[in-house]
Amino acid sequence: MQAMSLQQRKKIHPHKYSLWIAMGSITMMFIGFTSAYVVKRSQANWVTFDLPMIFWASTAVILTSSLTVQMAVKQFRNRHMQAYKQLITLTAVLGIAFAVCQWIGFSQMAQRGLPLNGPASASFIYVIVGVHLLHVLGGVVALLVLFGRAFRTKVLSYSSVPIEVASTYWHFVDILWIYLLIFLSIAR
Repeated sequence: MQAMSLQQRKKIHPHKYSLWIAMGSITMMFIGFTSAYVVKRSQANWVTFDLPMIFWASTAVILTSSLTVQMAVKQFRNRHMQAYKQLITLTAVLGIAFAVCQWIGFSQMAQRGLPLNGPASASFIYVIVGVHLLHVLGGVVALLVLFGRAFRTKVLSYSSVPIEVASTYWHFVDILWIYLLIFLSIAR
């Protein structure tokens, strides 16, 4: 019985396993995007430009949200549900603020004469940042589900797996954004 219990504790939860598979797939997709960017930028008609400053400012927003989601996990595990609710709400709001910052960045690019259908370098930025933004919005939806669940049910009885999965994903999109921002800044 002791051996069986130890073996069961070593297993990864199916939802966590699925998340790791999904994050691996997403990583491969962005590796493909950035590889295509590197290949395409060697063409003679490549236009270089500075990224909108708001992209850098949005990094502070998403880093802060990574901190708040981690604090939410801790509060959930300690069953401090009021603090958990506040932190999960704040994380979702910060996720939405990040999305707004990205949209403003797109608007600034368009105002500078770099529309989506403009130079290939600008199109790559729109696609790479836009696809990342879609993944962030998926994380916001997950956070909003946790938000709804926290306010409508007795959360004292449910597992920490959903918040752990959501926080792992949230940290992933955070790290992915930092990679993309550094890559796009260096590989201009």
